[in-house]
Amino acid sequence: METKRPFTSILGKLKDAGLRPTRQRLSLAKLLFEGGDRHVSAEDLHAEAVANRIQVSLATIYNTLHQFTAAGLLREVVVEPGRSYFDNNMIPHHHFFVEGEGKLMDIPANQVSLGQLPEAPKGMKVARVDVIVRLANDY
Repeated sequence: METKRPFTSILGKLKDAGLRPTRQRLSLAKLLFEGGDRHVSAEDLHAEAVANRIQVSLATIYNTLHQFTAAGLLREVVVEPGRSYFDNNMIPHHHFFVEGEGKLMDIPANQVSLGQLPEAPKGMKVARVDVIVRLANDY
């Protein structure tokens, strides 16, 4: 019986994205990609890394998240100025944002219908449309 090395799938994911698999990238990628679809802030990931005894600075977390985003492994969802979440679900979809709780939830793309988009400026094209539906508690 063949045993799979703990970082095999993560190693392949980083290499396929053109990223050098450093120890810190491998450790953070394992946290980000082995637990299913998730939305994480840099601060949340840093706390999770510390809890898992991964020695990494918050600056390195930010750098790594932005490198993963540029490489197409994550999508940044900006919910307000200075507040972003990083989404590991790269299938087209939209989001609910629960204000006051800071919680982000997926909305399947087929549940949002857009009637019309403006024409893109000359020499440009629409790359994607991100919809964030903001929710508040009703009490």
